[in-house]
Parts: sequence; C-alpha cells; structure tokens
Amino acid sequence: MGISNNWDKHKEIEILLENTGLLKLSKEVILMAENDPELLNTVYKEISEKLGMDTAMEVYQMFRGQQISFPVRFFNPERIQKIIVQEYDGTNIRTLAIKYNYSEKTVRRIIKESLETR
Repeated sequence: MGISNNWDKHKEIEILLENTGLLKLSKEVILMAENDPELLNTVYKEISEKLGMDTAMEVYQMFRGQQISFPVRFFNPERIQKIIVQEYDGTNIRTLAIKYNYSEKTVRRIIKESLETR
C-alpha cells in the first residue's frame, strides 16, 4: 500500500468519524501538547493555560478553521437596555452607568429612546 493509499484511507476514516461526532485527538497528541506547550498555536496555548488542555482541545474541535470574534460586551445589549429602563428611577443614571459598564451619556440615550417609543 503506497503513501497515497494510506493517506486516502486515513482521510476516509477521519471523515467517517467526524460525521458521527466521534473524532477525538489521540492521547499522544494531548501528551505532546501538555509536555511542550510551545507546539500549540498561540490562541490554543492561551486557552490551555487559562482553562486547561481539555478545553483548548474542545475549542479546537468545535471551531477549527473558523474566524471568530467576541463581542466587547458580555451581556446582550438589548436585554441590558430593557433592564436599565426598568431600573431607572429618575435619579440613578450614574449608578446604572457604573453597574452596566455604560457611559452616563449612553444611559441617558437609552432612557430617552425608551420614552420616545412609548
């Protein structure tokens, strides 16, 4: 069996396992990464350092090859805006701005917009 045939067979097995959700990295690969973290691409190295190798491997398997950007805000802005409007008592703009990490100007705008749509 030539190199090409081995590669084709390997790809067929990988595709089969990937389609059934059973594709896992071998223990040898995990050991290599744990023993020499410099082998890892930067983002996976950072994830493994902060969250553990298992999490880094899971992120790799879930998102490999994709461009991912993370929003600056952790919470859904639309939901937070509704909460700000609910919690607004006429005097607590500064408190709400600090609590939800918005500027006072933004909190005022959120409240003003909510009053205009009523």
